[in-house]
Amino acid sequence: MASVLLPVLLPVLLPVLLPVLLAVLLPVLTACSKPAATESVAATAAKLTIAQGNSQYGQAGVVLAIPVILRATDAGGAGVKDVPVNLAIGDGGGSVDPASAKTDEKGEIKAKWTLGAGQVGQSLIASAPGTTPDTLRATGIIPNAIVVVQGNSQSAKVGTLLTNSIVIRVVGDGNVPMVGVNVGLQIVSGAGAISPASAVTGALGEVTVKWTMGAVAGPNSAQVSASTITPALISATGTP
Repeated sequence: MASVLLPVLLPVLLPVLLPVLLAVLLPVLTACSKPAATESVAATAAKLTIAQGNSQYGQAGVVLAIPVILRATDAGGAGVKDVPVNLAIGDGGGSVDPASAKTDEKGEIKAKWTLGAGQVGQSLIASAPGTTPDTLRATGIIPNAIVVVQGNSQSAKVGTLLTNSIVIRVVGDGNVPMVGVNVGLQIVSGAGAISPASAVTGALGEVTVKWTMGAVAGPNSAQVSASTITPALISATGTP
């Protein structure tokens, strides 16, 4: 029966079914004909060099004054864009920001390097695909001395403030001022009071405090402490 009806029905049904079949199959055929997407390949360079920021001296625990700049170049010395560069702390601790980045149009990346807090020799290792890693080095300056800048060996009436404030400076090698160091002052003799009893050094590596003499005439003394430095002693005299 089907073999009899098919020749009769086919001319009638074909114009109706053909558009439906094309609508279903055309998107599938089109998708199959598209070329497969290719994976992006990271740019590579022949050489990675230090353009800026090597061999600096700076306070340990503080960001270096000059940013680090790395440059990726091709065999001809031209900068290569989009090269991924990684930065990793070597010796000394600390941190770097960013720890990885892609090079710009000049083939460069820039980063801020914060030195570790407790070590002199510090290093940062830079690497990029296809190149030999390069090492940046820095010298961390550690607080090593307390200097009484002003106010030592004064005298004032008992129970009153000394005329001049006490100014304490914390320095490292080369008398470099140490910023952000906590300084504590503690009365040793004479009762009295110091305000504030602790403070953090500013841009000059200094703190300023006021000292009130004790109620009894005679010697007054106080100890100044900072970091792991040997404490310093300051003195004053309370007069009747």
